[in-house]
Amino acid sequence: MRVPTVRGVIDRRILVNYRVAPAVLTELVPPPFRPKLVNEMGMAGVCLIRLQHIRPSALPPLIGLSSENAAHRIAVEWDERGERREGVYIPRRDSSSWLSTLLGGRLFPAVLHHARFRVAEGDDHFQIELDSDDGQTHLAVAGRVSEHLSAASVFRSLQEASAFFERGATGYSATPRAGEYDGLELRSFNWRVEPLAIEHVESSFFDDGRLFPRGAAQFDCALLMRRIEHEWHARASLRGEPT
Repeated sequence: MRVPTVRGVIDRRILVNYRVAPAVLTELVPPPFRPKLVNEMGMAGVCLIRLQHIRPSALPPLIGLSSENAAHRIAVEWDERGERREGVYIPRRDSSSWLSTLLGGRLFPAVLHHARFRVAEGDDHFQIELDSDDGQTHLAVAGRVSEHLSAASVFRSLQEASAFFERGATGYSATPRAGEYDGLELRSFNWRVEPLAIEHVESSFFDDGRLFPRGAAQFDCALLMRRIEHEWHARASLRGEPT
């Protein structure tokens, strides 16, 4: 079945990024992926995104849907038809939309889990919390728009960070089918990021000592995007070695 191109507006997108020891990420990403490094460190994180006017591209914005969403991501690269590709591996997606969770993995190439989001915004300050219905995901983030990237970041400049994440626009999600990963590409028509100074962050994923030994994952930086026109394009599934 041909998956339609989906169009909409990213009302707000926050990328909360962790620098991670490459050896740890190697254990978390399945074939055919391998960690993509920046200045000798792996990069992983959570994308917190509010989508508006989401609909098949041929339809008008008035009938589009809105939702809050979260995706846990690991920057990866892989070889495809003899060429090196880069993007993100997404082990988990959560959404406030029951319709999205119903269609995900069926009409739309990404399995989503339903979660309850609590969002407060104002005066360039953002506070987002979520808890999934299945109890697997908890996340709390608070931050404020800043003029500067975190001084502790492995990125040497905001421009370097922006380019790194823009190149990782294709995401491959875990599926119920062992060794198969659904592909989805984000095409942003007016890509622009701002630094976000994080005041508080907690994550059931990155705080899990079974996945990340003490000190293996450290907060690196956060970026904010606002009012971004975009489209989602399905990509052919990738297959690796079943585990």
